[in-house]
Amino acid sequence: MGEAGAAILPDVNANYWNPSKLAFLDTASNSVALSYSPWLRHLVPDVSLSYLSYAHKLDGRNTLGASLRYFNLGSIQLIDANQNEQGTYRPSEFSFDVSFARKFGNDFSLGLTARYIHSNLSNQSFASGASQQTKAGNAFAADVSMYHTGTHRQFGKDATFSYGVDISNIGTKVSYTDVGPSYFLPTNLRIGFANTLNIDDVNQLTFAFDINKLLVPTPPIRDNSGNIIKGKNDDVSVPAGIFGSFTDAPGGFSEEIKEITFSPGFEYLYNQQFAIRAGYFYENADKGGRQYLTIGLGLQYDVYRFDFSYLAATQQASPLANTLRFTLALNFGGNK
Repeated sequence: MGEAGAAILPDVNANYWNPSKLAFLDTASNSVALSYSPWLRHLVPDVSLSYLSYAHKLDGRNTLGASLRYFNLGSIQLIDANQNEQGTYRPSEFSFDVSFARKFGNDFSLGLTARYIHSNLSNQSFASGASQQTKAGNAFAADVSMYHTGTHRQFGKDATFSYGVDISNIGTKVSYTDVGPSYFLPTNLRIGFANTLNIDDVNQLTFAFDINKLLVPTPPIRDNSGNIIKGKNDDVSVPAGIFGSFTDAPGGFSEEIKEITFSPGFEYLYNQQFAIRAGYFYENADKGGRQYLTIGLGLQYDVYRFDFSYLAATQQASPLANTLRFTLALNFGGNK
């Protein structure tokens, strides 16, 4: 759905989109999902992204969630300065999350997530002749989220309107050396809206819209001597980077607007069993230029659900083109 998910009806993958939605799970006391995506296949054949998500309802108001994200960057052939082979290395990254979501009333919930991040992108062999050794990066982060949903009448039909907010990766900086620079985690603000219209007893239509903005400093413009000529110093603390991210772009307010990405998405659901989805992701060309269309299918059979999506990038020869994603989900332990 074009990466829109902050406010759509909750499932176990709310661990990723907006953990506070977990409090509104009602299909079963336990849910688990496994997703897999071959990644950047236009560039390399063996890079992939995997995601395992789990949720357990404690009672009618409280839900626990956990997830594991693993990024396999493939195999790299190492060579020395004389072009002699030094074996192979497989860089990777993973994060592990634990979330707690609680309902406050019948239409509002809050969520809190704790995260550990391990980024093993280098090998001691890379730095054998350098002045300092590299190491794996480690960081800790937290997410805070909220979700509100309510039913109303729309075009004479029953409808559900929801909105959600998730601020993710509020945490420590990460470093790959003992005395070298430290880097900001991609702290992100996601705000989403979703409207689900029940056309009749078997047909349902959802429109969703998300916006995202990174809450990290925008690098300033410097002269040849390294002096800042436009913008603000980006060597600041994490809190200063988050709050300053709304006003620190060298191009002023117009550049701040360019840092926002937009994600409209649609879903048609038939009889709570078969879904057709589509969406679009837009990022300004000056801020990365990711622009792509997504389409997807979903199938629910008993307690099993299978989802598939396809990403068609609008830029010619984009490495994101033809990206596939597969998800298998299972609900168990509750009333059918």
